[in-house]
Amino acid sequence: MDIFSQNIDGGKAFDWGRTSSDYAKYRDIYPPVFFDKVAEHGLCVRGQRVLDLGTGTGVVPRAMYHYGAEWVGSDISENQIAQAKRLAEEGRMDIDYVVSSAEELDFPDGSFDVITACQCFFYFDYDVVMPKLARLLKDGGRLVILFMAWVPEDDALAKVSEELVLKYNPKWTGAGYERKPVYIPEAAERYFEVEVSEDYDLPVHFTRESWNGRMKACRGVGASLTPEETAAWEREHMEMLERTAPAEFDILHHAAMAVLRKK
Repeated sequence: MDIFSQNIDGGKAFDWGRTSSDYAKYRDIYPPVFFDKVAEHGLCVRGQRVLDLGTGTGVVPRAMYHYGAEWVGSDISENQIAQAKRLAEEGRMDIDYVVSSAEELDFPDGSFDVITACQCFFYFDYDVVMPKLARLLKDGGRLVILFMAWVPEDDALAKVSEELVLKYNPKWTGAGYERKPVYIPEAAERYFEVEVSEDYDLPVHFTRESWNGRMKACRGVGASLTPEETAAWEREHMEMLERTAPAEFDILHHAAMAVLRKK
């Protein structure tokens, strides 16, 4: 399903379903600490029912499954949900998945103790989504917003990889990330109060193949370029990595989390 937004990539269409296979293989990169910090606040643990928005291939439900919560994942892309179901089945995990945009979710009021949104919150229509999420949460329920991105100004390899994406997709707005806390939209203030806000740096380990796959599965490449353009980008990217990168390396990332409590 093509997605358009004038605020993202200059309105260039992208479809996560086009890169679902690579997404499933290469986007599950979060170190354990990223999810441990959520559980340390008593969230997404046994006894809770959790909805993961923009679940993609189900990275968050699968990564946090061992904490014991009951999970439902939603995503606008049928291909992403198909991959999520496959991976959950392979991992013998009982996770429910639905195909739906966040704006069109249809669950009874008070269905969830916690709602999570990782790497996806900025895609939503806040005026529609914030009151909906408040309705879907039980009294005192929490919305957990998570984000992690490489820091190009402090990691030379990330920077040159970004530059190659921009060579093929000049309108890509995913480049040039700078450290910042999770953005809380004004539309949230009526329904939620900020309970936790924290951010921190962390290294993420890659091989040449896995970093190439991670970059290929980003919005600026696999989700928006033609197959021919993607193949050309990948050839050039792998040649660059073989010239300049060791067989294994860390990429510096910045992670951020906000926990919002339903008023």
